[in-house]
Amino acid sequence: MNLASALGAEENPKPITAYKDMVAARASAEFGMFKLNPKVDDVVEMCGCVGPDGVKFVVMGTVDTGGSGCMCPETAFLRALLRHVILREKDLVIMDMEAGIEHLGRGTTRGVDVMIAVVEPGLRSVDTLERIKKLSEDLGIERIMAVISKAPEDPKIIKDKLAEMNVPILGTIPYDTNLIEADLSGKSPLDVGGPGVEAMKDIKERLVELFGDVAEEEAGAA
Repeated sequence: MNLASALGAEENPKPITAYKDMVAARASAEFGMFKLNPKVDDVVEMCGCVGPDGVKFVVMGTVDTGGSGCMCPETAFLRALLRHVILREKDLVIMDMEAGIEHLGRGTTRGVDVMIAVVEPGLRSVDTLERIKKLSEDLGIERIMAVISKAPEDPKIIKDKLAEMNVPILGTIPYDTNLIEADLSGKSPLDVGGPGVEAMKDIKERLVELFGDVAEEEAGAA
């Protein structure tokens, strides 16, 4: 929900789940039923915004309050949207998710190239990675990689933990006060710079090396 400022976008677009009339009209049916394949091919253009560098940004949305009831039509709508953007659109799709993958299903994950877990040097973070790894494997996601964030000068302990779990490390982002400054001022880290940003650029280059050809092939096939 707070990704816009990290991308350098001026404001968050309205979450898709807040478009209640549209979701109800497209995903709801009579007698408490809901449609599994609602119309979603225009949602990114309708509900998103375009940030710096031409990045299209959409906020999926979540449950606002505890006990707010069933999310069945909303969940069906979001899953249909994910299937569409991952399997039908020609763009590279990056999903920034909370520590869980509840909106994913087998019909969606067959288009996912890699699940990247951001891991901090702590036991709770490693425990969360174990849960995500298990769920990802259950859904058929074959490649799981980790990025170590807020890493100390010698991240050997956390690297050893990831090696024990057989999770390759995509990159390491050092603890960097420039990133804290960017966050508190609502700026993109790219506008502040520092060693953390340089590490992120290295991670991006590795992702391009690993999956750039896959994206081009899929775009050509589409």
